[in-house]
Amino acid sequence: MGTIASEFTVKSAALMTGIESEARVCPSNIKGIRFHFNNETLEANIDNVVSTEHCTVIGNGKIKIMLIEHFMAACAFCGIDSIDVYLSHFELPILDGASKKWIENFNAAGIINPNVSSISLKEPVYYLNGKTHLVILPSEKLNLTYSVNYNHKDLKNRWVAMTSENHNEIMEARTFGYLNELEILQKAGYGRGASLDNTLGLKEDNTYTAELKSEFEPIKHKILDLIGDFYLTGCNVLNFKAEIIVKEAGHTVHVIAAKKLKDKLIMEE
Repeated sequence: MGTIASEFTVKSAALMTGIESEARVCPSNIKGIRFHFNNETLEANIDNVVSTEHCTVIGNGKIKIMLIEHFMAACAFCGIDSIDVYLSHFELPILDGASKKWIENFNAAGIINPNVSSISLKEPVYYLNGKTHLVILPSEKLNLTYSVNYNHKDLKNRWVAMTSENHNEIMEARTFGYLNELEILQKAGYGRGASLDNTLGLKEDNTYTAELKSEFEPIKHKILDLIGDFYLTGCNVLNFKAEIIVKEAGHTVHVIAAKKLKDKLIMEE
């Protein structure tokens, strides 16, 4: 079981609500990633997903925990599968809008026994719906490519592959959205914690609100989201022996595919 050697605490605004959120992250000798809020405990599990509107939300009827995907992706990159997170707010801190800050804190706390077991597939998994598709095929190694088609010159019919050389670029890829939609989102109760430090805005003149951390950063953030959402199966997509092809998808499609996927995985020693 992969966990951390010592606990740490971080705080920042929450992206959706804008409320300051504090997370105390603690080692565990019990397998599972668990969130604690208002004296209730909720496990990070694909069957606990209750919403995928703008972010991935898990719940159990008593509590909900919002925007867990960046934290889950950080756990996947670090091989952590046994940890407890105590929250002051029902949404995780946004930190840098990606996974890099979480990973830095994990590394500073010390990572013990990271889970690097290979995972193979019993059979292919498909989700096809018009222009959207997500296909997972058995393979000898992991190959993951993601496509978007946004109203922005850099992001029209654009494909990006995850490689061993661009993991760091994926870890640091910030959440993003159209700048001209921000006011509408905020009136609806979303994006109230967005800032230039944690969110990349796509502008109508085909530029961005900040300098990109790497080429095609928004697509790399989509890959980050996929890694976090798929980790809700309890199996780390970074250890898959699979060919994964994703076209014009998002959290909803990720979760649908992950539910199909969870019974078709074989953990190898």
